[in-house]
Amino acid sequence: MMRRDIGMPPLRPAANLTGALVHRLAEEIRSGRLSPGARLPTEQDLMREAGVSRTVVREAVAALRAEGLVFTRQGVGAFVTERPGEGIFRLTPSEAEGLQQVIQVLELRLALEVEAAGLAAERRSPAALALIGEAEAVFDAAVAAGGDAAEADFALHRAIFMATGNPHFLRFLEVLGRHAIPRRALGLVERSEAERKQYLAQVRGEHRLVAQAIEASDPEAARAAMRQHLEAARERYRRLAAQAAA
Repeated sequence: MMRRDIGMPPLRPAANLTGALVHRLAEEIRSGRLSPGARLPTEQDLMREAGVSRTVVREAVAALRAEGLVFTRQGVGAFVTERPGEGIFRLTPSEAEGLQQVIQVLELRLALEVEAAGLAAERRSPAALALIGEAEAVFDAAVAAGGDAAEADFALHRAIFMATGNPHFLRFLEVLGRHAIPRRALGLVERSEAERKQYLAQVRGEHRLVAQAIEASDPEAARAAMRQHLEAARERYRRLAAQAAA
């Protein structure tokens, strides 16, 4: 298939490259320059044209899909929908960037992810458990390499959503995208290496409790562990918000 170029200049450095790329592509679609049925440029082409990483491109495509602007075909690419813009839910960057907005998103996640964990424990398959285990291993490797493990964190929550067997849970997570892991969205960095390791070890322990409950097919324990995990995150950002207001 012929490569599709849309003449996109590189994005300037910004706090939210994903949001900028989503806006740029959405404008191409809504203006008709990318018509219904047209295939979006490939990941490599978008990376080259916009000057962004693969992660940014994938998050942008997921956001466009959640907005009802594109659909994807496994191994083929992303295509403009016949009736763009009929997404059922949308979270704009401005609605998830500040501390108070992050806390609101965590409250929304609490309402849904607690039940998702319970359903995952009831319905998990060997393949789903393998994906959760792989995500945990990637998280450990990212921490050991000195990173923030945000992408691995997102992958673990995605694996849990997949274990529910309900694709609508997964679509909800795609709407949130990087906002599901707020420490990266806010650009937060621990004050020291020891503090970073301590915090991520806490997160890792909370993840392990959720995964163990899912492995044990214990829905109530899975719900309780996920609630504990998300409430701990919410309390952390509440403390940060109080410090910022002081």
